[in-house]
Amino acid sequence: MTQREVNGISTEVVCTEFSNYIFVVLTQYGKIGTLISVTPDSRSNDLSTPTFSTKVLLGKDEPLTHVCAKNLAMFVSQESGNRPVLLGLALKDSSIDAIKQIKEMIKSCQVW
Repeated sequence: MTQREVNGISTEVVCTEFSNYIFVVLTQYGKIGTLISVTPDSRSNDLSTPTFSTKVLLGKDEPLTHVCAKNLAMFVSQESGNRPVLLGLALKDSSIDAIKQIKEMIKSCQVW
């Protein structure tokens, strides 16, 4: 687990590796929040820029949720050999700056 202040908000990141998924929890509320599955699209023709599908499993299904999930989980999937990512998202601040800082936090707790 990694904990850091992001724009003045206490933020926690937990990364866990399972045989079929990488599980990443990003929270500024101390709970899992919305659960999103981010999977590489096997039908993508261009392997250098794979496409990803997002599906909200639990919680609010809003367009911004999908954008944040793809942005945060894409590099995790690519770094782990295109494995699917299960993402728990509970953010007070989802600004571009906050997302960049949270990405760095994810990189620091790599388990793959």
